[in-house]
Amino acid sequence: MLRRHILLALLVASLGGGAWLWWRAPVRVSVAAVTRGPAIEAVYATGTVEPLHWARVGPATRGRLTAVLVAEGERVSEGQVLARLDDRQARALAEEAEARARFAEEDLARTRALVARDIAARAQLERAERDARAARAAADAARQRLDEYVVRAPADGVVLRLDAEVGEVVDTTAALFWIGEPRPLRVTAEVDEEDIPRIAPGQRALLRADAFRGRVLEGQVAHITPKGDTTRKAFRVRLALPDDTPLMIGMTVEANIILREDPAALLLPSTALLLEPADPSRRERTGRVFVLQEGRLAAREVRLGVIGPRHAEVLAGLAEGELVVTDPRPALRAGQRARMRRTGGAG
Repeated sequence: MLRRHILLALLVASLGGGAWLWWRAPVRVSVAAVTRGPAIEAVYATGTVEPLHWARVGPATRGRLTAVLVAEGERVSEGQVLARLDDRQARALAEEAEARARFAEEDLARTRALVARDIAARAQLERAERDARAARAAADAARQRLDEYVVRAPADGVVLRLDAEVGEVVDTTAALFWIGEPRPLRVTAEVDEEDIPRIAPGQRALLRADAFRGRVLEGQVAHITPKGDTTRKAFRVRLALPDDTPLMIGMTVEANIILREDPAALLLPSTALLLEPADPSRRERTGRVFVLQEGRLAAREVRLGVIGPRHAEVLAGLAEGELVVTDPRPALRAGQRARMRRTGGAG
């Protein structure tokens, strides 16, 4: 029995010594220095490049195209005929209505002569007058309907795009021509309704397009639509583009509308953060990091600004040059000895 107690005491002592050695042995950690660099807080949106002044032009009635009279890139003037539709049936109806109107007007003239000679009654004259007015109105309406078979330019401009082929049947929903000015251009973007209160005219926007990979282009918030889209829960935002922009009409772009920019913000690697749950009532987030000080780890709470995929902005809790652990693990504890395996700065 005594021997068992001695063995048990030796075992406990051995375990305790191992734990003490574990606590005393420094843990290896990767660290990086808190540095300064640019931090940008932005709202993301996608949009399409379009002219500032433009219009989609389509037919006023359904019909078959018989002529397309302009080409893409051609400058046109307001009222110029762009295309014609087959109006043979409508023209026949107009001619028939015109013949009826002439007959009614001739009948009215005869009735007036008879009334003047007291051969016809006054009531017959009034009926002839009504018939003549109705026939003339129908003829005028039929003649005006012929203009629906002619597609005209709504304003001066350039034919930016043409989607019309002779022989095809088009309806009133079809856009046959895009008429406008090639410059100036703008981006029409959709911004989530949660972000729209932070958007204001004059804010700078950084733009990226697949056609210009590696290039960051610029725009500026020019207008915010007063009414949002209740289905998409978004607001339309217009971004003005400079005259020398390489973007072309119809291109899709990604936009980051700059809310705040600090060229010399405190930055740390995002991998160093142990984030606290987000508080909806606060725009800023908080988190914890482990700082390496004189060979030991210290837990530090930090107040954060912009959090990106690689770096996070530090608003409070750290100073430039401090070393933060970039690979925090559940086993790390404040006060624990640590050995530095430096991986470079946060910048």
